[in-house]
Amino acid sequence: MTNANDMTSPRSPALSLPQDVTTGLMLMFVAVLIAPLIDIFSKLATSTIPSAQVAAARFLFQALFMLPFVVWRGSFGTFSWRQTGYHALRGGLLTLSMISFVTTLRVMEVADAIAIFFVEPVILTVLSSIFLKEVIGWRRYTACAVGFFGAMLIIQPSFQEVGFVALLPLVTALCIAIFAMLTRVLSHREDPWSMQLQTGLWGLLFCAIALWLGKGSGSNVFDVAMPDTTAALFLLGVGVSAAVAGILSVYAYRAAPASTLAPLQYFEIVSATIFGWSVFGHFPDPIKWLGIAIITASGLYILWRERRVASRPVSDTSEMTRAP
Repeated sequence: MTNANDMTSPRSPALSLPQDVTTGLMLMFVAVLIAPLIDIFSKLATSTIPSAQVAAARFLFQALFMLPFVVWRGSFGTFSWRQTGYHALRGGLLTLSMISFVTTLRVMEVADAIAIFFVEPVILTVLSSIFLKEVIGWRRYTACAVGFFGAMLIIQPSFQEVGFVALLPLVTALCIAIFAMLTRVLSHREDPWSMQLQTGLWGLLFCAIALWLGKGSGSNVFDVAMPDTTAALFLLGVGVSAAVAGILSVYAYRAAPASTLAPLQYFEIVSATIFGWSVFGHFPDPIKWLGIAIITASGLYILWRERRVASRPVSDTSEMTRAP
């Protein structure tokens, strides 16, 4: 990427060539295969490390991986202090979403948590109609209701098993939906790489404050712990997986339209199931598979309707940062 407007300006003919779209699809496919590793390593780390510290590790590595790209592109010049409040809000939302999701992974199966999180496009559609004045028809509202029903099929048995923690992926989905709306607004004004760096820095700051306040509390969410060698490797795995998946996503969205790539994100549920089964022996039961199928179908329908009624879907953000 050589131009700060590459991801926000109209696509040039060169980037519309089939080989570029194919490259984008391949990059996104690899990204969604890698992304569940973030959650696998997070779940492994939470056996001895508090959730906020796992989130801090992710933000630290995100910032470290983004920094060379920002320096190379000279994107420091695009930093706008007038937008600091928005970046702080985005960092806070991402921090809350990450801590909520990691806390969920401590007691819940990875595939189930990710499946519930994927009601995020449903929440984003509803919020966009309210705050961004997007025109949403009855078909998409119906799909939203169906998507929530699918989430309930997964949450209900999980709620009986782990209690209110099963609702935390919904908190994550809500935070990411608001985060995506803010990103859509800011992406027209600032370089996406510098935005990711600033998000990582703010997230790291908020996690550090939470860990400082929670020190000595005995909380498995906020009380900082010294990682042993194994836990340190798990934290490294969280950061590296997040950074690699994020960079692949950036280049995928550079090469192909967001509306073309968005459906591939649902393959993440499949790869999460495979990883969860391989590492933890977890495999969704038939009711949860039904819920996963309903959530996926409703999300894909919303994306399809957005492509038909608008040139750019409401879920299209030029900086795609998956929270958990």
